[in-house]
Amino acid sequence: MRVLIVSDTHRQHGNLEQALKEAGSINLLLHLGDAEGSEYYIQQIAGCPVEIISGNNDFFSDLEREKEITIGRYKVLLTHGHYYYVSLGTENILEEGRARGVDIVMFGHTHRPLIEIHEDITLINPGSISYPRQEGKKATYMIMEIDNQGEAKFTLHTIG
Repeated sequence: MRVLIVSDTHRQHGNLEQALKEAGSINLLLHLGDAEGSEYYIQQIAGCPVEIISGNNDFFSDLEREKEITIGRYKVLLTHGHYYYVSLGTENILEEGRARGVDIVMFGHTHRPLIEIHEDITLINPGSISYPRQEGKKATYMIMEIDNQGEAKFTLHTIG
């Protein structure tokens, strides 16, 4: 199973379209907030099932604030992250993930990619595919692959 993970598109779709081309065949697209009203367009271009949650810039959206889903054998929390003050650090979101008993927490908001692996939980942030803030300022997304043994592997990709 291959999952494309993106966040913070902010109505800029060129890099998302490029990521979909680069990713090739995917089984699921996860968007971790700040689609800013373009969720229907994203669903149309994805070519697979899509899960989108709301972010801090999704004003008047009826998108869910958070979702718990299952991917393979993993229980996953999807959240934008701003309710957990992720711009200040991952302590609060890590605590929330543990309290909910999830295996993986996926979030956005910071516009900086992150793969943080703990003994009991993994934190994933694909960064921003439209407005990156990390050093080098390259637009990023992640691919989650579940291998034949059911193990999840995460890879960070850049556009351009």
